[in-house]
Amino acid sequence: MPKENHHIFADGDLSRSEDTLRIDTLDGETKHLPVESVGTIYLHGQVTFNTRALGLLNEHGTVVHVFGWKDYYKGSYLPKRQHQSGNTVVEQVRAYDDEKRRMPISRRMIRASIHNMRANLKYYDARSHDFTGAIDTLDRQRDLVMETTDVQELRGVEATARKAYYSCFDLILRDPFELTKRDYNPPTNETNALVSFLNAMVYTTCVSAIRKTALDPTIGYVHEPGDRRFTLSLDIADIFKPILADRVLFRLVNRQQISIEDFENELDGCLLNEKGRLVVLEAYEDTLDRTVEHPRLKRKVSYKTLVQTDVYSLKKHILTGETYRPTERWW
Repeated sequence: MPKENHHIFADGDLSRSEDTLRIDTLDGETKHLPVESVGTIYLHGQVTFNTRALGLLNEHGTVVHVFGWKDYYKGSYLPKRQHQSGNTVVEQVRAYDDEKRRMPISRRMIRASIHNMRANLKYYDARSHDFTGAIDTLDRQRDLVMETTDVQELRGVEATARKAYYSCFDLILRDPFELTKRDYNPPTNETNALVSFLNAMVYTTCVSAIRKTALDPTIGYVHEPGDRRFTLSLDIADIFKPILADRVLFRLVNRQQISIEDFENELDGCLLNEKGRLVVLEAYEDTLDRTVEHPRLKRKVSYKTLVQTDVYSLKKHILTGETYRPTERWW
């Protein structure tokens, strides 16, 4: 049975009570969570917890993602790996350090990312919009991927594609939402706030998926390894942003499920307020649980499982050379 993600918005304490998690909020409410049924915990409020709670989370391999001021992603508590494999990490590093192995992986990631951006534009192009120019740009950039000779050039191809993709947002989105340009530090308008928040959710979904394998999340192939970030999560997240983040954004805005009143402007930035975050998270979790018939697996799988399948495919490619198959939207 798939485990569900759990979001905690209230301020309070997270502790261990026998073999369950106990949440005591500052409002005086108490709730118990059977840890074996929880997939990932997201802490959006100011929550304290002790080593006994961490020990229980560790026993069940439960990842905790921590969000700080105005729900900026701050970091993750990653329990002890249930799948240890020094051989996997060694091969992952070797694949990163060998251009002949790194470039094919990076090209497949970027091609999948561009393909999924293109799929979104094709969807709206068929619904009274004319995105012919942007789709042609994405086609050219997708073709250029195979001609790139280094990762830096490949990132330039992806950046050009994403710029063309974002230029269509203002036509897709119902007024008064507009993107104009991508700003994220801090977001300067409501659409940028939505994109940033949803992208952070996709990133954490990928962190959780990678943690279920022996892969090291700090060693990516498109993004360079660095301090304070999981570059492999950034790589995988770029593939799924069009599927998991952007489609939720379009749906929420165009169905008027979210409005300008769900945001607040402070310190020259724009952020979702608490009501807005709840609306977005409900839509995001619903999307993760959506299912689609998988042509290779011959069964229905959830979008969340697609993320996990991508990570497994990458791991198998690194260890055995079997073709890496990042998700390209087919439905």
